[in-house]
Formats: sequence, C-alpha cells, structure tokens
Amino acid sequence: MFSPDQENHPSKSPVKYGELIVLGYNGSLPNGDRGRRKSRFALFKRPKANGVKPSTVHIACTPQAAKAISNKDQHSISYTLSRAQTVVVEYTHDSNTDMFQIGRSTESPIDFVVTDTVPGSQSNSDTQSVQSTISRFACRIICERNPPFTARIYAAGFDSSKNIFLGEKAAKWKTADGQMDGLTTNGVLVMHPRNGFTEDSKPGVWREISVCGNVFSLRETRSAQQRGKMVEIETNQLQDGSLIDLCGATLLWRTAEGLSHTPTVKHLEALRQEINAARPQCPVGFNTLAFPSMKRKDVVDEKQPWVYLNCGHVHGYHNWGNKEERDGKDRECPMCRSVGPYVPLWLGCEAGFYVDAGPPTHAFSPCGHVCSEKTTAYWSQIPLPHGTHTFHAACPFCAHQLAGEQGYIRLIFQGPLD
Repeated sequence: MFSPDQENHPSKSPVKYGELIVLGYNGSLPNGDRGRRKSRFALFKRPKANGVKPSTVHIACTPQAAKAISNKDQHSISYTLSRAQTVVVEYTHDSNTDMFQIGRSTESPIDFVVTDTVPGSQSNSDTQSVQSTISRFACRIICERNPPFTARIYAAGFDSSKNIFLGEKAAKWKTADGQMDGLTTNGVLVMHPRNGFTEDSKPGVWREISVCGNVFSLRETRSAQQRGKMVEIETNQLQDGSLIDLCGATLLWRTAEGLSHTPTVKHLEALRQEINAARPQCPVGFNTLAFPSMKRKDVVDEKQPWVYLNCGHVHGYHNWGNKEERDGKDRECPMCRSVGPYVPLWLGCEAGFYVDAGPPTHAFSPCGHVCSEKTTAYWSQIPLPHGTHTFHAACPFCAHQLAGEQGYIRLIFQGPLD
C-alpha cells in the first residue's frame, strides 16, 4: 500500500506504522502464511485515509436510528439497552487516520485474520477442532497519518455492513459526557511493558480496552457482565512491545522505530553460523552438533543439539539414560547425573520477539526454543492470559506454558577437543 506522495517520488517507501506478530509461531504459520492469514502483519499508511470518528448519537427507535443502522455507507455502533431501546452512534470519515481491523472472520473488512493459537501445533489441522473464543470482529487499530503516527486500539470491529452491535447481554453503559461505551463478550486485553521493549523491559499490568478505547481493570472472568474500574491515568495508545490478547490468540505490537533496533533474520542466521562454526560436540558421542537452518525448523536433524532441561548440558541425541519408572520422559544426564526432560533445541527464528541482539545462550523449558538470555528472562516473567481466567508464562515461539523454576535454562556446550 503506497502513500499518495509516492506518485511524484516513486523511490519513497510507504510509511510503516508498525507490525503485529502473533505469539506462538516461530516466523510463519504451520502451513505457511497466506493472504490475510499469517503470523505477522505490517500496517502501512493507506493510499487514502479510511479512519472513522464518532459523530451523531441517536437514542431509541427513531427513524434516523433505524436509517443509520441500515445505511451501508455509514459506520455505526448500536448499543441494545432493552427490547424497546437502542442507542445508535454514527461514525463519520476521519481524513487524519487509518483504520485496521483484526478478527477471526475472513470477510473483507478484516485486514488481519487471526485464529486460535494451539501451543506447539505443527499444522492447521491441529487448530481446526477447537471451538474458537476469538471474536469474528475482535478489535480495530487506528493510526494517525501524521508523525508521530500514534496507534490506538479499540475493542470490536465493524462488520460488512459497517456496524458494530452490542447485544443485550454485552456490558455497556452511558458515560459522564452522555456518550455510550461497552465491552465485547470475551474482551480485548492489553499490557504495555514498562521501559519499552528493550533489555530493561519489565511486564506491565493487564487492562481491558472498551469499544470507545477507554481503559479498565480486568473483569472477574473474561465474559463477566460487570466491568472493571476505569483507569483514568492510562490510555489505549499502543507502544513498542504492547501485548494485545483476543482470548485465543495474543499479538505483540512492534513500532517501526522499535523494529529498526531489533535483530534481523540475517543477524540470527549469523549467530546460528557462529555457534555451528565453534563446532560444539556431544560430550559423550564426541560427534559435532549443529543447529539446522532456519527453514528446517520442525524436522529433527541428526546433528541437532539436545539438552537436559534440569542442568543445561547439551548433547547429541542418544538412547541411554531412560528412567523407565518415569514413563521414559525423564532422562539422567551423563555429565552430572541430574534427572529431567531431554529435548531437542530449536532456534527462535521470529526476530520480533527478541528484546536484544545477544547470542543464543539460553533455552525455554520445556520446549527447547533457544534465544538470548535477556529475551528468555523477559518472556518468562510475563503472565499471558490463558482460557477465561488464568494466566501463565509461555514461550513466545511456540506458546507452550513454561515449566521449571525460572522457565528457562542456560545452555552448557562442550567445545571440540582437538
């Protein structure tokens, strides 16, 4: 998508507002990225503004209200208070903003189609049987077309008839200034990290965002009727590293500026080659180990490094050390005799999840995804929403719940003996 001034300056690249990256995918969807269904989505300045802003409010069953709802060219939000009363808020065109919509629906108003993330799933067939909790029109992001290109998030998206309907059961209310506001069934949660998305990042507090972009403390459960308390001092403005949870999938927002400081796939590839060039060895079989190329990220290779998750000793694959009384899942490390899970190591290929460009020295437990120490430390502290009322830390590359004391381990490689 090109910005208007490009016609005169074809060499100018379009303005990028930022990117949304779905947690749980290591660089692409299991069956490949296709069209609007992919693991990351870039938001570019549109050739023509398509943002909208609230204008007229119609109360109840007036002819104008009915007309506004049926008018296919007019965006509107309908709040059903009772069978007898509906409040319709009309929205008008806003030439200063661009709107992007995210949800499960494949209808044309949705720019980025998101389906439920199944931890560690290798193919889309793993994900089809799940009853989705992601809303068809989950949320919208409105970006300012002028610097600093501020991006704001709102719950719910407009459907093909340019409407958002909040039914009788949805939480909704009249605000102090006479406007209406509400929450969607399973809600849109946002967490802004403290200290940005850097090696000094710390997790922030999860909040819920309303249809009008106001910020609330969480409800008791995802779909409770009672809204949380309004948090006046916080806003719906996204910042680098903000997490957006749609109840079934969590997205990471990276600003264009933030991404320019993030390691590139090229850099990660150079780190992989550097590790392999050091010719790490299996301390028992003395065979040389090597991380497979980024493209082969789900097939276990014969040279693949494996790790004992309790101690961090890296080996090549071998069959001994099985503890039969533990279902064969736990193994005894030949180096230090500690007993625990033994898993293959995989490089984290999705560069957007890295908080720094450090070497891949640590692995998440129990999945074995490898990245920098600061990156494992950061993600292991973040409670990600899970189901309707629990939270747990998970690996950003595969969405597996983290295990063990810290959720990650330092890798101990043995160098070549020659």
